[in-house]
Amino acid sequence: MTTTLFNKEMDSETQESLEKTGNIQPTRSKYKIHCLNIIGQIEGHEALPPQTKTTKYEHIIPQLVSVEEDLNIDGILVILNTVGGDIEAGLAISELINGMSKSSVSLVLGGSHSIGVPLSVCTNYSFIVPSATMTIHPVRMNGTIIGTPQTYNYFERVQDRVTNFVARNSKISDDEFTRLMHETGNMSDDIGIILYGVEAVNYGIIDSVGGIKEALSKLYELIEQHKS
Repeated sequence: MTTTLFNKEMDSETQESLEKTGNIQPTRSKYKIHCLNIIGQIEGHEALPPQTKTTKYEHIIPQLVSVEEDLNIDGILVILNTVGGDIEAGLAISELINGMSKSSVSLVLGGSHSIGVPLSVCTNYSFIVPSATMTIHPVRMNGTIIGTPQTYNYFERVQDRVTNFVARNSKISDDEFTRLMHETGNMSDDIGIILYGVEAVNYGIIDSVGGIKEALSKLYELIEQHKS
C-alpha cells in the first residue's frame, strides 16, 4: 500500500529513474548530486545467478559517462555495500570514477570488501560508518588453477594493480596494504584482515568516519571549491 501511494506522487520520469537505476533526483537541494549505488556482488564478464544482488559494470560505466557529460550535475556520491566480485570490473569502475571531473565522495555502509576497497577510495574523499567492515585479502580466483610459476606471477601482477591503486588514492602505503593482505589469525578460513570503520581510518585507507550528513557536507564543500 505504501509503495502504491508513493508511486502516485512521483511523475513518470522519476519513477522510471527509480526502477532502472535506483536514483531519485531531489527537487530542492543545494546542488544536483548523482547517487551511485554499488551493492551486492560486482558482476564482470560472467553473469551471476538471477537471485544474486549485483552491480553490473555494463550498467555503471555508461551511467558514469552520462554523469560526466551532464552539465547540470555538480557532484557524485558513491554509496557502497558490496561483498566484492570481479577484479577487472571493479578496477574499471574505480578508474572511471577516479578520472571524473565532478567532485566525488564515497560512503561505506555495511561493508566494502575485497575489490570494494579500491571502489571505496576512488573518490576525492571517503567516509565509512562505524559499524561497516572492509575485508582485505590476496587476489583469489575461482575454478581450476594450474600450479605453475606463470600462474603465480599473474596473480602477483593483478594484486599489484589493486595495491597500487589503493595506495595511490589513500594514505596507506603499498607495503602496509600488502602486509594487511597477508595477515594470519584474523580470519577463520583465509589470510587477510577484516577492518571496522575506525580501524580503516586509522590505517589510512578511508579518510574519515561519518554518515550521510558528513558525506554530503564534504561533497558540498568540494563542489564549492571546484566552482570557485
